[in-house]
Amino acid sequence: MYSEKVMEHFRNPRNVGEIADADGVGEVGNPVCGDMMTFYIKVKNNIITDVKFKTFGCGAAIAVSSMVSEMAKGKTIAEALKITNEEVAKELGGLPSNKLHCSNLGADALHAAIQDYLRKQGKSEEGCRCPYCDQPIAEGSICQPCSARITICPGCNKPLPKGADTCPECGKKISE
Repeated sequence: MYSEKVMEHFRNPRNVGEIADADGVGEVGNPVCGDMMTFYIKVKNNIITDVKFKTFGCGAAIAVSSMVSEMAKGKTIAEALKITNEEVAKELGGLPSNKLHCSNLGADALHAAIQDYLRKQGKSEEGCRCPYCDQPIAEGSICQPCSARITICPGCNKPLPKGADTCPECGKKISE
């Protein structure tokens, strides 16, 4: 059912714990399965120097948290924001389909910690943000974390919700 790598990260999770003076903290949960993940990050010169996590959940959730923490450590903020649930599952040698949501939670918790860090630095409102996953993006691009193609309103330059024919920000009618 689980790959050997999943079992290894479950039995011997890396980076478990809390960072008391964390630069960013992100918490996510899934009310359906009951999994809860909290990620703590330390950042120096735009590089994630330390990552810790606390996870309440199944073995897959613990393995995912462990893997995400290893994948993020040493990366720049931009690189860490590109970590996707698909990459996490792939690094673990796959997850059963009924456990794939755990990989979403791991990447989401890391991204939430990064957003907390950016907000504390006064950077979270800079630039454009994906309307689907709330991650920072370049205008008119594809969001790296969720792979959505972003359409920008020609009236107010804000990202539009999928399929919108009118901008919810400025009310401008969007022509195809």
